[in-house]
Parts: sequence; C-alpha cells; structure tokens
Amino acid sequence: MSDACGCGSDEKKSAEGEEEHEPEKLWEVSELRAAAVAGVLLLAGLIAGWSGASDTVVTVINAVALAVGAWTFVPSTLRRLAKGKIGVGTLMTIAAIGAVILGEVGEAAMLAFLFSISEGLEEYSLARTRRGLRALLNLVPDQATVLRDGVERTVAPAELRIGDTMVVKPGERIATDGVIRSGRTALDLSAITGESVPVEAEPGSEVFAGSINGTGVLEVEVTTTAEDNSLARIVRIVEAEQSRKGASQRLADKIAKPMVPGIMVAAALIAVFGSIFGDASTWIERALVVLVAASPCALAISVPVTVVAAVGAASKLGVLVKGGAALEALGTVRTVALDKTGTLTRNQPAVVDIAAIGTATEAEVLRIAAALEARSEHPLARAILAAADGDVTSASDVDAVTGAGLVGRIDGRQVRLGRPGWIEAGDLAPRVKQMQEDGATAVLIEDDGRVIGAIAVRDDLRPEAAEVVSRLHASGLTVAMLTGDNERTAKALAAQAGIDTVHADLRPEDKARIIGELRTQRSTAMVGDGVNDAPALATADLGIAMGAMGTDVAIETADVALMGEDLRHLPQALDHARRARRIMLQNVGLSLAIVVGLMPLALFGILGLAAVVAVHEVAEIVVIGNGVRAGRTKPLPAAPAPVAQAAPAPVGASA
Repeated sequence: MSDACGCGSDEKKSAEGEEEHEPEKLWEVSELRAAAVAGVLLLAGLIAGWSGASDTVVTVINAVALAVGAWTFVPSTLRRLAKGKIGVGTLMTIAAIGAVILGEVGEAAMLAFLFSISEGLEEYSLARTRRGLRALLNLVPDQATVLRDGVERTVAPAELRIGDTMVVKPGERIATDGVIRSGRTALDLSAITGESVPVEAEPGSEVFAGSINGTGVLEVEVTTTAEDNSLARIVRIVEAEQSRKGASQRLADKIAKPMVPGIMVAAALIAVFGSIFGDASTWIERALVVLVAASPCALAISVPVTVVAAVGAASKLGVLVKGGAALEALGTVRTVALDKTGTLTRNQPAVVDIAAIGTATEAEVLRIAAALEARSEHPLARAILAAADGDVTSASDVDAVTGAGLVGRIDGRQVRLGRPGWIEAGDLAPRVKQMQEDGATAVLIEDDGRVIGAIAVRDDLRPEAAEVVSRLHASGLTVAMLTGDNERTAKALAAQAGIDTVHADLRPEDKARIIGELRTQRSTAMVGDGVNDAPALATADLGIAMGAMGTDVAIETADVALMGEDLRHLPQALDHARRARRIMLQNVGLSLAIVVGLMPLALFGILGLAAVVAVHEVAEIVVIGNGVRAGRTKPLPAAPAPVAQAAPAPVGASA
C-alpha cells in the first residue's frame, strides 16, 4: 500500500496472520462487517427521524454509526501520525471531526460508512489475489507414501527428508520435488506450468511438487523438503517481489504524496480567507468538503490492486512475474530477443548426418568424436555420445579451446574436433555448407593433422515456434534471434520460425552488447535459459527465463520466468501484461479526473459533504473492481502436435 494512502490498515499483517485469517467471503472482512453495522445504524437513524423521534435520539444513533465506521481507519491513522506520516486517512479523520464540530454527525457517519466499505473491498480484493497465489501450495497433497526400511509408510509432506523414496501411485499428486528412480508415466503439470499436454517421465526425470501422476507407479527420490520445494520457492519469490513498484505505481505515489499535505494547506487557506471575507461557518464547512473531495485514495489504491491481481493470475498460467516493476516492463516491451537453444529449439540436439572422407568410415569419425566428447558437458557432446550408443574409450590429454573445440590424443596421435574455420574443411566444405544451410551445427574431426569427416547435430525448433513468432509480429513487436551458433545454421532455423533479424556467432558478452543496442531503439525483452544468457537477461529492460520450473538460477536471474516448456506462454504473458497496464492507466486517469472534477464543485458549494463522499467512495469501488479485472485469464489451448513443425529432413546417412 502506498504511503500516501491511508486506505485500509497501514499496519502490515504478518505472513502467518495473513494465512490464518485470509478472508474468503465478503462477510469475513472485518471492515465490511463494520460497514454493515454502521449502515444499519444510519438507516435506523433515518427511520427514527422520519418517525418523529427526538434529535437527541437520532444524534446518538448516528454517533454510534460514526464510531463503528471510524474504527476501520481512525486507529491506523493515529498510529501513522505518531510516526510522522500523513495519509488520506488523516484527511478523512479531520473531515469527520470537522463535520461533528459543525453539528453534522449524520454526514460524518455517512463518510465513515462509505470509507469503511472501500477499505473492506480493497482488503477483499488483495486477499483474493493472495489466495490465488497461495493456491499453488494447496496442490501439495496432505499425505505422502514413503518407503523406509523396506516398508511403505504414510507421512505428512513436512516429514519427508532429502534422500527418502516416495511411492507415487496412479492419479496421486507428488508431495515434493524429486527424481524418478523407477517407473514410467505421463505427468499432468497443467496446474503448475499451464501446459495442457501431459509430459512423459522415466527414470532420471525430475518431478515437481503438485504434479499429478498418470498411470504408472513411481519411486521418486526426494531432493527437496516440503518447505523448499519448487512451489514454495515460487510463492516466496513472488510475494517478496510484489513490493517492487512499477512506473504507474510510482506515478500514483508521486502524485499522491505531495497532494495530501498540499490539500491540507489549501483547505486551511480556504477556511482562513473565507472566514475573513465571508461567513466563517460556511467557508470552514466548504474547506472540509474540499479536503474530502481532493482525497487521492482512489489514485493510491488503483495500481496496487491491479498489480496484485495481474501477478497472481499470471502465476496460474505458469508465468512467474516478479512484482509491479516487472509487470509494467512486460507491458511496454516492443522488441523480443530470443535465444536459440532451449528457447526456440527443444534443447534436445541429435546427430542427423555424418560425412567421411578418404579412407575413413562414418563409424570411425563418430568413434573419434565420441572419444573427445566423453567427458564434456556440452549439448553437442551429449548428442554425439548418444549416437555412438556403446562403450566409448576416452581420449587422453583432452583440452578445450574456448569457442573453437577440443584437442586430445588417441593411441599417441593428436586428434581434434571443432567448428569450421578453426579446422579447415577442405574437400568437405560443400557438405559442411549444406549441413549448415539445413539448420544443423557442423563439427569437423581431424586425425593426425588430416580432416577425416564432419558430424551434423541439429536441435529442432519447438513445434509452436512459428506460431509464437507470428503472434508476436501480429502484436506489432520486433523479433530477433541471438545465438552462439554459426550464421548459416541460425538463419536456416530463423527462416523456419519466421524471424528476419538474426545475430549469430555470439559469445555471452556479445549478446549483452546486442541487447544494449536494441534497448536504445525500443523497450527490449531477452528470452533465454537464465544461465548461459545471464548477462543478456540482466542487460535487457526485461529478462524472461524459459522453462524455469525448478531452476533456481533462472527464477532468481530473470524478471519473468516461464515455468513450462510451451513457448506460447510468451505472447500470452505479453498480452496479459499489456491488458493489466491499460487497466492501471484507466484507474490513474479516472482517479485524477474525480479529484479534479470534485474540488471546484466542493469549493463553490455545489456539492455538500455527503455528495462528495458518495462520489469519491464510489470511485474507489470502481477502480478496485476495475483492477480486479486484471486477474482474469484464459488458459492456453492444447499444444500443437510435433508434425506441425516445418523442420528439414535429415541429410545423408543418419547415425
């Protein structure tokens, strides 16, 4: 809540208190219960007046209504004043006291009644969006089956320890993160990542808390405790980051903070000069009405409500948005820079072609390449080793040459594997060129100073990549690809995806430099894996990590994390943020229009205290309701089938 706004309780609740007393129904909000009581009393006062009861009886009833309504904001206002803070609650308190002094107890009670309603609705809207975020934690089952000493036991998830073996039966939710040790299944991750298609899982696959097991029985080794699993981390990170303020929220603060003391000074001048040159009681009353008319509470609460609603809704879609600043930046993005590997592609490279020259055979080329790659963690190494499909004898004295390749020895001979240019292709140049033009990464293999062959490794585009790029273009965004791969391969894949701007042969620092250049032209988002692309993610106006579920580095590095592997969440997140930003600007505009419109009407006596209070508080209700609209989302349709991808066919002999 903005410091400029005295709406609601300004004393922050503890996290524990929020969880224990989170209102789920309107009547559970204490401010709304108080408003209901005050409303009944006000109605009773009106009926008493109409029935001919004495003024004393009516005044007493209205005074009780005032006390009940004022309970929702006067105590917090006094606490803030004790700390030297002046807020809208201060204005409301002064206006209520002034109305009582002027003998308008009923008007003061009406002010307190309407103000308490707006406070209650604000608290309810915030609670509603907090519940939406914490609903992630409810995906964890109440019980888990664990295998200890060969016996299955039922325990609470909080009792699970790292290294335990969970037994997950068909249809059960997984209690915490882990790795499958036995069993195969299809996991339903829709409640976590927003993806509708089940994901195949087998021994060695990571699984996350809240996933629903399919038809197979699984034994899962626990890798995190219930307090630190992926869902708990997400909730903690989002709630911590929600305090970050976006540009509109800062704008609201900048407007509201000087307004409060400025309004108080203006009201004092109206009362003083009006009393000097006119009827004192009339101008003091008008000063009090102006004080209420200019209260910027609607302005101060409009953006926070929208931010909380939008961030909470995004989490249900599998999009982790780190608060108002990230949401604002996401809504203003005009250029999207996409990393290739793991973002546009599946990050599952495979050998698609092997070329041999001279007396060498394809098997020999693959054997030497695998010997050099045996201890490498590079994605290309995994593809080559998988193609070798058998016992691999590691080369000796293997050294990595940064950005070039590997050097080692086999049976005393020097062998090399690396990119074209570092190793001259010679007679293989036409074949290497063809590999690259077909979207594959080519590496050359050299044995004792003689090139013996080339291997093509390709990481196919995600089936939804072309659709996503088309949607981004349709939204008026510029799309660029950034990759460390060679230019021919990058352009071939970019053409399949529909991307015109390609930056290839980039090191991490080069990506950051390119992003810096793009930022000078338009607001730019970088989409990467959150690890290799960390410099670019940090340089961009907005960093977006792809496939970040369970990845600490990605979640911590990026401003926004797409927790699933479906790239269609990217345009969905951008559309959601743009809509939320439009709602923020609508709220700010409406709030300012109300203040500007009411002040002269109050100053010249056209509207009295009750009318001003009614208009002002109705405006607050409107901006709260409008802000809550940012919490509405639409789920993604089913993911496209892999056959929809226009990928090139394997070239030559496939390993």
